[in-house]
Amino acid sequence: MNADRWLVVGLGNPDAEYGGTRHNVGAEAVQTLARRLGVALSPNRRVGCVVAQGRRGDARLVLARPLSYMNESGGPVQRAARWFKVAPQRIVAVHDDLDLDVGEIRLKRGGGSGGHRGLADIDRRLSIRDYHRVRIGIGRPPGRMDPRDYVLRPFSREQRETIDVSLEEACDAVLVLVHDGLEVAQNRFHRRSP
Repeated sequence: MNADRWLVVGLGNPDAEYGGTRHNVGAEAVQTLARRLGVALSPNRRVGCVVAQGRRGDARLVLARPLSYMNESGGPVQRAARWFKVAPQRIVAVHDDLDLDVGEIRLKRGGGSGGHRGLADIDRRLSIRDYHRVRIGIGRPPGRMDPRDYVLRPFSREQRETIDVSLEEACDAVLVLVHDGLEVAQNRFHRRSP
């Protein structure tokens, strides 16, 4: 395993069908981080992701976005971790979270999937839950709307403005996490409100 390498995975569905939807904010964050690091994501069929490699200080980052649907994220994440020799404890999954207000950023290590099927598939394929998560709030569905329908819809104009700022903050959170550790990142980003 590479002790200085991190795998940062942005979860989402294929853009052709679901680009710009709430469920794709994790994938958008990784694309934003790739632009910030000056690297381009390109397909790696062996791992089933688009990937790019970059550096931030001493940390080597492998950015990945599975080419599969959200609910099948585990296989590509597992293959990318093997291919790039990254221990599960150095994986960062960036994903949407219904239980956080729109734009809110939270970080944690381990825990359950909270009903998020992409995380559940990663848990199953890695056989552990001890990886990092950067959660981007998308809010709860209005009224009695089915959460499955809600996550596959685009943001309102006002929400989109908030999310665009939050994508940058999620990138900052990833970089602080890999450079300074989880506790420092939590202290910095858990105090902010969107």
